[in-house]
Parts: sequence; C-alpha cells; structure tokens
Amino acid sequence: MDKHEGVGVSVDAMLEDLRTLVETESPSRDLAALERSAKAVASMIEHRLGGRAELVASPAGPHVRWSGGGEPRVLVLGHHDTVFPIGTLERRPFRVADGRATGPGVYDMLGGLVQAVHGLAALGDLTGVEFLVTADEEVGSHHSRALIEERARACGAVLVFEGAAEGGHLKVARKGCGTFEVTVHGRASHAGLEPEAGVNALVEAARQVLDIAALNRPEAGTTVTPTVAFAGTTDNVVPAKASITVDVRVASDTERARVEAAFAALTPHLDGARITVSGSVNRPPMPPEVAGELLAHARKLLPGVEGVAVGGGSDGNFTAALGVPTLDGLGAVGGGAHADHEYLMVDSMAERAHLAAGLVSAIRG
Repeated sequence: MDKHEGVGVSVDAMLEDLRTLVETESPSRDLAALERSAKAVASMIEHRLGGRAELVASPAGPHVRWSGGGEPRVLVLGHHDTVFPIGTLERRPFRVADGRATGPGVYDMLGGLVQAVHGLAALGDLTGVEFLVTADEEVGSHHSRALIEERARACGAVLVFEGAAEGGHLKVARKGCGTFEVTVHGRASHAGLEPEAGVNALVEAARQVLDIAALNRPEAGTTVTPTVAFAGTTDNVVPAKASITVDVRVASDTERARVEAAFAALTPHLDGARITVSGSVNRPPMPPEVAGELLAHARKLLPGVEGVAVGGGSDGNFTAALGVPTLDGLGAVGGGAHADHEYLMVDSMAERAHLAAGLVSAIRG
C-alpha cells in the first residue's frame, strides 16, 4: 500500500479515475464534449458508489445527479466543465511526476470530484448523500443555479469540492462576482473623406473604459476590471460599434448595489453616441458565518486547517447566500487554476478523500 493511502482509499485508483476525466476534455459551452464528460463522471460515480447517476439535460450541457437514498442530508457539489478548449490535452497531456499530477482541469476541479467520490466510497452507507456535478460553473451557472439552490435547500448542508486555498486551507468566504457587457453604438463614416460625419464608437469606448475602471474600490473589496474590448470593421471606417467586457468582484451586497447602479447610469461623452449595458453581479457574496459549524468539524478531522476568504466565485456562493451551511475548497490541493501550470499534489489526495468522508459522517451524526 502506498504510504499516503488509508483504509478504503487507493491513490492509484484515484489517479486512474482522474486520468479518465482529464482525458475526456470538457470545455464550457461545447455540448458534445460536455455530453462525453458527463457520461464519464456518471460512470465513475456508478462504478465507485453503486446505484444510478442521472444525466440532467440543460441548454449548457448535462449535469450529473446521484443520490444515496433516504432523507437528503448533505449535498456534495462540483462541476465537470473546464476553461480549456479542445486540443489542450494534446499540448498538455495528463502526467504524474515528482509528486504532482498535471493536465487541463486537474485542480479546477476534476481532482476534487475524484477525491469526493473515493472518500464517499470508503463510507459504505451513503444514505442521505446527494452528488451534483454541473456543466456550466465556469460560465456563470445560469442553467444550473435553480437546481443547485433547490437541492441545497432540500439537503440543508453543502460541501463544495473546488480546489483548496493556498496551503490546503478551506474556503469560507468568496466575493460576489459577475460580468458586464457595455456596448457603444456610434455612426460609421469614411475615415479619410468625412470622419466628422461619423460618431467614433472606439473613442467613446476608450472614455467609458476610464469611467468603468474608476468604479474600483479596493479598500471595500471591490474590483472592476475591463478585460476584453472590440471595435471597428476596417482601417478606413470610423467605427460604428464597440464592446467592452468587464469582470466585477464585490465583498458585500452594498457594493453590489453601488456597482450595478453605476453601470446602469453610464452616459456617453460624444454627441450622437449611445450606450447599452447588460449583465449583473450574478453570484452573490459568500458570507463566512454560514461555514462555521462545518469548518469546526473539518478542523477536528484535519488539525491545522483554516478557513480563508478568496476572490474567486463558485457555486458555493449561491448556496451560502441562501443561509445553507456551506464549506468550500474541499477539493484538490494544488494550484494554477485556469493556467498552463495547473497541478494537483498527489500526496494530499487520500487525506482529502478521508476529509470528505469524515465531514459527511459528522453532518449525518
């Protein structure tokens, strides 16, 4: 037995399942890929936990739902979509070397799914346990949110297997987050013959970017970051249209309301320009107090582990905002989410699987 293994948990078996999931590429919005990925997740769950995993159809791809039967007591929550396009695997194949597993999605969050399944398998009796693995977390959970909230209310406690915080710590607070799209409508004209007849949407967009960036309030935990912009059609035409994509993170509902009102109030600087805005802070802030009792259980099971606040969002934002006890960051210990250097620490896998099992046992009493 590997020195990192424990009763009922095999690191080799976990790595085998992780390889299968990583090699079944699953970029968000790619419905064919997500269909294959959902089937791979369902197969793993059924093989390790028994029973039948249901594929729940949605416009974003299939979610995977499994129940151990009985009165629902705890929801194990994750997602199988990743941010990496098809073909990433060819460039960055799954590998295990020097104590690390690497490959697209190992940390965010396929490793967490594998650890959760293997931890639950070690329990044997899974009465009251539900597993929900969604297909659209990386793109806002617009088609899974209602199901997530429904099952969280029904179960009364949520364990989220997103990647761990730095040092293996757990996540008890997250910022609310959302994306805004600002579209500038101008008027085209010939850039050489009569530029004055046009309304330059690119110039207007440049002014709007500065106004938007000024909404930052880092002292209040708010970041407002223009991230993507497009304008124009060709080099001798005054641009008639421009668009700006903005990432927003807020630590409080007060700041959420301020930022949303500010976007709604954006006004053009150029005569004849028009602005339209879509989007919102769709993930509410995750307040730390809802994790209190679950974190106390975790600290008994894994002495030294702490609860920390992070800037990224997850589906735990939704469940925590309902007041349902929620503990996040229970997944892979590693780093590099959404990056080429993404990795998972192999020697933590058995420990985290046992943490999953221990938390479920504690919740069920």
